[in-house]
Amino acid sequence: MSTVSVISVVDDDESVRAATSKFLRSHGYTVQAYSSAEDFLRSGRLNDTSCVIADVQMPGMSGLELLRMMRAQGHGAPFIFITAFPDETTRARALHAGAICFLPKPFAGPTLINCIGVALEGHRREEDT
Repeated sequence: MSTVSVISVVDDDESVRAATSKFLRSHGYTVQAYSSAEDFLRSGRLNDTSCVIADVQMPGMSGLELLRMMRAQGHGAPFIFITAFPDETTRARALHAGAICFLPKPFAGPTLINCIGVALEGHRREEDT
């Protein structure tokens, strides 16, 4: 497979964004990091993104709103949600909206890598059909 997997990390918490980005780069992923959903949408990099890891609760546009907006614009990149405030209602809404995983912070690195693997494999299958 010659395509590079680009992971976009969208989180308003700078320390989480930096740590997640560093961790993913150490596993061979190309990472783009954004401090808000709005910054990501303005980036011009939506088509380059293989997977989005987004915080659920951010000032301005939430992670769930970002997912809905991307789908409305025709972008099918898989989403993994992370949150410091996990609750079953939000988890159910995220999964119903199409999220691959819903991870409470702090999350285990291997769990995130597994979620990314599932997300990328499913996304590749969709592109092949």
